[in-house]
Amino acid sequence: MNNKTVSIHIVTYNSAEDIIECLAAVLKQDYPIEQIIVVDNASVDGSAEKVRAFYSQFETEIHDNFPDFVLIQNQINTGFAPAHNQAISATNTDYVLVLNPDLTVAPDYVSRLVARMEANLQIGSATGKLLLKADHQIVDSTGLRMNRARRAFDRGAGEHTSNWQESGPVFGVSGAAAMYSRRMINDISVDGEFFDGDFFAYKEDVDVAWRAQLLGWQGFYDAEAIGYHERGWKVSGRDSKPMFIRRISYINRYKMIYKNEQLRTLLMTLVISLPYEIAAHGYMLLKEPGLIKAWKSFFAQMSDLKKKRKYIQERSAGNKSNESTESDRYYS
Repeated sequence: MNNKTVSIHIVTYNSAEDIIECLAAVLKQDYPIEQIIVVDNASVDGSAEKVRAFYSQFETEIHDNFPDFVLIQNQINTGFAPAHNQAISATNTDYVLVLNPDLTVAPDYVSRLVARMEANLQIGSATGKLLLKADHQIVDSTGLRMNRARRAFDRGAGEHTSNWQESGPVFGVSGAAAMYSRRMINDISVDGEFFDGDFFAYKEDVDVAWRAQLLGWQGFYDAEAIGYHERGWKVSGRDSKPMFIRRISYINRYKMIYKNEQLRTLLMTLVISLPYEIAAHGYMLLKEPGLIKAWKSFFAQMSDLKKKRKYIQERSAGNKSNESTESDRYYS
């Protein structure tokens, strides 16, 4: 198994408080890491300087098996999805661990997930049990699930860790600590992009999960691989985020549905989601009317969205598994 190469990709944006703890955990992995790629999105809190100092310190202290290290400093905040695409393009390893800077992983996190994925080559993405840093008994995510109204959630979020002891297949994995195989990355990328760069941030991992499933790939949850997540805005609440970010999170759901929803399920999805859409948009018009401006980006990108949908739907039409209801087991 150790002949399979792994790179770890981290995107920072004003992450100085968390990044060193994250990197320290990466260096403690019991599986050899070939490369560590940090992409800094124009942080103003000294994140890049901390990363550079940390690397310099450990490069002199650890001579054997020290991973190749690359720090990419963007002049502007390009967003989570485009920055991770940068990192993916800069590596050619067999596996890629996409990791949030506010997340630390146990020493066997990488080795467990690689072993799972090597045992079943249809598994293109995998995650462990992500727990809250503030309380290691509470789950942050055990993967992603999507309901029939096409709303995505972190499985098990807020529940006790004892409820999630069984490993198994999942709809997809959270981008906070996601292991992806290069085979899947190459297979499902659209115009050279793994994550949709137009998403900037938020729901890009759900979009990847849906596209991967349509094209015949499996997601997997390993209950023995453990990570600890700070989990920022979902704890502090929506109001703590600027309107710019809330608009992105809101409209990316509709971009995702436009690209990935199949014609055979479209009518049922519309019927099932209608009550939610009426309630959500009624609330939005009363409490967050500024969100409606997010539709400008949707229509501005319509030409690209059509091309992406055409590619995904034509590819998925050739996937025999989508002719059955097998994939529907992930929807609730």
